[in-house]
Amino acid sequence: MLPEKEIVRISKFLSLVLRHRPEKIGISLDENGWTDVTTLIQQVNKNGVPLSREVLKLVVETNSKKRFAFNADKTKIRASQGHSVNVNLDYTPQTPPAILYHGTSERHLKSILATGLQKQNRHHVHLSTDVVTARNVGQRHGKPVILRIDAEIMTKNGYLFYLSENQVWLTDHIPTEYLQIVAS
Repeated sequence: MLPEKEIVRISKFLSLVLRHRPEKIGISLDENGWTDVTTLIQQVNKNGVPLSREVLKLVVETNSKKRFAFNADKTKIRASQGHSVNVNLDYTPQTPPAILYHGTSERHLKSILATGLQKQNRHHVHLSTDVVTARNVGQRHGKPVILRIDAEIMTKNGYLFYLSENQVWLTDHIPTEYLQIVAS
């Protein structure tokens, strides 16, 4: 069994190459973000990160955020969401819970209150169903601020929401009128 620290290190490296920079190790993602597992393992190893099929499976299965997914026969892998590279994750619109949350940091609050939540360099704005998850996300970037999103009214007003494989709610933009600060 690998130490937790090593599993986290591999997971972060996989996030980088499967979400943002596949070219860093010489792999390509198909239009839906999938890449061949055998090729990924070979290229990761060539770039100084020891990886076997068993370790990859362990990283996927134990990642608390379920950031990665295998296809049905485990020959391909992709990041579940959070890409900055152009991929189509083929998610279909779904009806979200009435209230969703977004964690951010205090330093981003002024901009958010001026323009709403923007997807920035990612494909979507990421939302959670609970305050605890939102706080955990927000504190990665500084002093956390939790925003409450009126997803029910947004849906009634024509905004689309998607649910990723790892249960993160996604949308393109959240205008300020649907935001409320609930905790900081």
